[in-house]
Amino acid sequence: MNFSKNRFSLIAAALLALPLPLKAQTMVKFATLAPDGSTWMKAMRQFTEETSAKTGGRVKFKIYPGGVSGDEKDVVRKIRLGQLQAGGFTGVGIGEIAPEARLLDTPFLFKNAKEIDHVYKTLDGDFRRIFESRGYVLLGWAEVGNVNIFSTVPVTKPEDLKNVKMWIWEGDPIAEAAFAALKIKPIPLSITDVMTSLQTGMINGVYGSPLSVIALQWFARMKYVFALPLTNASGAVLISKKTFDSLSKEDQKVMLDLGEKYFRELTLQSRKENEQSVGILKSKKLVFTEPASPAVVTELEKAGEEARVSLVGKLYSKELLDKVEDALKAFRAGKKN
Repeated sequence: MNFSKNRFSLIAAALLALPLPLKAQTMVKFATLAPDGSTWMKAMRQFTEETSAKTGGRVKFKIYPGGVSGDEKDVVRKIRLGQLQAGGFTGVGIGEIAPEARLLDTPFLFKNAKEIDHVYKTLDGDFRRIFESRGYVLLGWAEVGNVNIFSTVPVTKPEDLKNVKMWIWEGDPIAEAAFAALKIKPIPLSITDVMTSLQTGMINGVYGSPLSVIALQWFARMKYVFALPLTNASGAVLISKKTFDSLSKEDQKVMLDLGEKYFRELTLQSRKENEQSVGILKSKKLVFTEPASPAVVTELEKAGEEARVSLVGKLYSKELLDKVEDALKAFRAGKKN
C-alpha cells in the first residue's frame, strides 16, 4: 500500500514539474498595396516584429505587400471570408468597411496638420466604435497625406479645370462629390489604367499625394501642380474584431499600444516624405501654381462644404458631420484667442 502511494506521489510530482503548454498561437495574415521596402512597409514590419516579441510569440504575422492579395476591395472580402485577418488601407478600402470614416477625406476640410491631428484625436472614440460595429478594430491611423491636382496646363482657379481631362478613381464617392461641386466631369478609371491613359492622352490631369505621384511615375507626364491641397487622404491599419477578441487582454494591449506608437510615427514620416517629394517635383521642373486670389480659396472651401453636405445620409450622418465641423470651429477659435 505504501509503495503504491509513494509511486502515485512520484508520478504526480513529475507531472507537476512538466512545463505548462503555451497558449495557442494566433497567426495574423496581413495585406496591403504598399510595396515591400517602402517606408510604410518598414513601419509595418517593425510593428509586427515587436508585437511578436512582446507577446512571447503568441501573436505571429504573415505579410502580403504590394497588392499580391488583390486591391483593397479584395482584401476586405478576404478578411470577411477569414482568408486574411488584417490590412493596411487607404480611404477607398476604409470606405468599404466604414463609409462614415470617408468624411475625413472630404475636400478642403483641413487647413493644416494641427487641425488634422486635433480632429482625429477628438473623434478617436467615435471612429473606433464605428469600426467595431463593422467587425474591425483600429490599430492606428496611417495618413497618406495631402493630395494635390497635377495637370499639363496651369490651374489657379476652378474654371481652369474645365481645360483638364481629369482622371477620377472609379467608384470613389468622395472624389465624385468633390468634382461635382467644382462643376467638373472627370473620366473614371481604375488606378491601374491611369499611366496608359496619360500616355495615350485620354487624360491629362490626376490627383494624389506628391509621394504617391512620384512612386507611380505619373509626375513624368505632368507640368503643373495646384499648390492648395484638394484634401488630406486618410489611411488606417485594421484587424478583424474576431481575431482581436481571440487574444488575451494583455496581448490586445500590446497590439494597441504598439499600433499607436508605430503608425503615429509613420504618419509623421509620411508628412516629412511628402514635403521632400515637393522639392523633388520642383527639381523635375514641375511648376506649383497658387490660387489666383483669396476669393478663389473661399470659393473652393464652399465647394468642399457643398460636397460634404451632399454625402450626408449616403456615407455619414449629419450628427457626425456636425461633430467634425464643431471640433474644427472650436480649434480655430482657440487659436485666434
